[in-house]
Amino acid sequence: MTAGGDPSPPPAAPLNLPRAILALLVCQLAGETIVLVARSVYPAIAFPGPVVGMALMFVLLVWRKGPDDGLDAASGAILRNLSLLFVPAAVGIVQYGPVLRDFGLTLAVALIASTVLTLLVTVGVFLLVARLQGKDAE
Repeated sequence: MTAGGDPSPPPAAPLNLPRAILALLVCQLAGETIVLVARSVYPAIAFPGPVVGMALMFVLLVWRKGPDDGLDAASGAILRNLSLLFVPAAVGIVQYGPVLRDFGLTLAVALIASTVLTLLVTVGVFLLVARLQGKDAE
């Protein structure tokens, strides 16, 4: 370092990928555990554990004010290789080919109808909230 000060930036902290992947897996496991315990009390619950884990990760990220470099790198690597995660789904399609052949049209109609219904309900809720906020502003 010179007497006048070195303008070079400080060295970057090493990425902690194992810790980031562990955080992702712990949130996934916590979500699965919460759903498993909830299903033992209320068997009718049909909520996927990974969604609960994702909500836990969201709360963690809000609490920590965003991801650190390791979590950002780990999630980026997962997203870049996301197509590998579709292999089990493709295997399932091949495995349940006869079921899809027999009920594929029914499933397609149900998917399209539920999507349209979801969009209509979303628009209705948006308009209702906008109307309520407009009344509050006056």
